[in-house]
Amino acid sequence: MDTLESIVKVLVVGLALGAGLPAVFAIGLRLYANGSGATDADGTTHAPNPALRALGVALFVLISAVIVVGILWIARTSINYHFGVNLFPFAPVK
Repeated sequence: MDTLESIVKVLVVGLALGAGLPAVFAIGLRLYANGSGATDADGTTHAPNPALRALGVALFVLISAVIVVGILWIARTSINYHFGVNLFPFAPVK
């Protein structure tokens, strides 16, 4: 049962980070594009929507933060070894 539980955990994290982050990025891109206003081919214009643009930027910031935390997580032992800084105190130091 322990092996099955571990497989499910890896599957959930893989789906969340592997498919979820690009989906959130695509939603942010779509919100940002819809919020910036546009001119259609027939000449009609759409007013910019600052709330949609702000929400799109917030999603970009969220994705950027996840990427930075992921890189720091991968490099945590090197950072701790060279600088003596434990960025993730809840994680075991190797």
